[in-house]
Amino acid sequence: MVTVIGAFEAKTKLSELLRRVEMGERFTVTVRGRVVAELGPPKGEGERAAAFERLRNPRIKDVSGDEILEWIREGRK
Repeated sequence: MVTVIGAFEAKTKLSELLRRVEMGERFTVTVRGRVVAELGPPKGEGERAAAFERLRNPRIKDVSGDEILEWIREGRK
């Protein structure tokens, strides 16, 4: 699903939007109601987005997906 977002909001929340794009979301950016840009992961990044989605819903008991992502950021394998 593509989320429509105004240019001002996109500018003020760019860091958050980029994190969400990394997770596979797509955005359509508008200026005064006109579509001016699309923001989404590069082609071929579908596998990466799917991997992040699996991390958000892990199958490991008592460990949250956010905790696993933090481990990855720390360099754990």
